[in-house]
Amino acid sequence: MQDLIAKAATLLEALPYIQKFSHATFVVKYGGSFMDSPDPAVRNGVARDIVFLEAVEINPVVVHGGGKAITRAMDAAGLKASFIQGMRVTDEATVGVVDQVLSREINPEIVRTINSLGGVAKGFAGTDIFTCRKLLLDDKDNPGGRIDVGYVGEVTSVNTTQLLECISKGITPVISPTARGEDGRIYNCNADVAAAMAAIALKAKRLVFMSDVPGLMRDPKDPATLISHLQTSEVPGLKAVGIVDKGMIPKVDSAVAAINAGVEKVSFVDGRVNHSVLMEIFTDEGVGTEVVL
Repeated sequence: MQDLIAKAATLLEALPYIQKFSHATFVVKYGGSFMDSPDPAVRNGVARDIVFLEAVEINPVVVHGGGKAITRAMDAAGLKASFIQGMRVTDEATVGVVDQVLSREINPEIVRTINSLGGVAKGFAGTDIFTCRKLLLDDKDNPGGRIDVGYVGEVTSVNTTQLLECISKGITPVISPTARGEDGRIYNCNADVAAAMAAIALKAKRLVFMSDVPGLMRDPKDPATLISHLQTSEVPGLKAVGIVDKGMIPKVDSAVAAINAGVEKVSFVDGRVNHSVLMEIFTDEGVGTEVVL
């Protein structure tokens, strides 16, 4: 009986959030090593959360990553993966692998999983949704210099027509993080930036970044140092002391950009934790790091 009462209490705690977010758009960036887990329960956990959001008339939009799968495919093709400032150096051979893995392997698999659990999803190659400009990195060893990392793009605009059509029909769009460049070529893009640009373009209420860390931590090796609440005004100070560093920089910068553009809250949650998306959205305490204005 106590278990049933506890379940009822959980539902009642979620009720005001379900009412508040009815018909709102939520963008979920789905990435991290948990995507490769051999345990179907872990792999399917996020998809179940997406199906739950659909069921309570929230409109989820998924942008996914797939870096580890790309590296495995490159190894199989005899291509060596290399990174500069956290960005994958992407020559013509590599961008072909990126496009194949992200848009033709991972994307359909996520769609199939959502649909198999009772949801309704439709996959989109990022090249049909995102346009980009070529990304040139600052050369830290040569002030004023720029580094060309190949077919790596920075998303500049989002074609929302097909996404809004899906949302109007209760279908969850699932988008890979590739984009079409100004030269018509395919570019590899940072999935965090792509997700934030999608959230901004769709006027989403929430943006959730899922990865394989608990959130933003003052000490990356100590989960007890998790920063549960972060205001955008605190970000420059955290960068200055190196707390926001490496792979967290595009995540946090994207979060700040989304909030400044009108997204109410951005969350960093651990995809390895069962139902972390639901706990973040539908409970009073939440999990992970929330970023607000």
